[in-house]
Amino acid sequence: MSLSRRQCLGAAFGTATGAVSLGFCRPALAGAQIEEPLIDSVRSALSAAIHNSAPPVPEFQDTQSRMAYLRWRVTMGEKLQKRIPTLIARTDFLQTLWYETKRAGLDISLVLGLIQVESNFRRWAISSAGARGYMQVMPFWTKAIGDGNPASLFHMQTNLRFGCVILRHYLDRERGDLFMALGRYNGSRGRSPYPDAVFANQRNWAFVDRQD
Repeated sequence: MSLSRRQCLGAAFGTATGAVSLGFCRPALAGAQIEEPLIDSVRSALSAAIHNSAPPVPEFQDTQSRMAYLRWRVTMGEKLQKRIPTLIARTDFLQTLWYETKRAGLDISLVLGLIQVESNFRRWAISSAGARGYMQVMPFWTKAIGDGNPASLFHMQTNLRFGCVILRHYLDRERGDLFMALGRYNGSRGRSPYPDAVFANQRNWAFVDRQD
């Protein structure tokens, strides 16, 4: 049975006990980032951020920080087991996501909530608007700041990098207003259903390190 976008967004808020979650909705729920003119300086900055080829390997200043990361990865891996069944795939996904969110200065639980809303962690998801991959990136971005190949958006690191760089760009444009930035990411700027759904799902990925 298919679920409408409205039904899935409504499910994000659940019952009074929080028993119903958007995470159980299977269809991709992406809207569509709206193509906007980019001034040359912004285009150059975004392009440079995309093309930096540094490998997605987290670096830590001390052992304590590394151990905290490993505890986070184990906890998130357990939560993702049903969505990404293969251990190697889960590990690669989480390591890359950690790297890309830190690189973009984003809250990793927020990005996980966004991915849950956008694609429910399906690498090959395509929305009705043509958005692709985990973070449901619109193909026009590959022409604006990438190599022009929309198929590259199904590559895990490429998709996560584009998604994080684009969200950072929108957050900067909205002067730190996360509600408005999320709406812009979804093509629904100023309307509440999408940001509210992301915030609701963000709670699923909150991590409290009991070792601290």
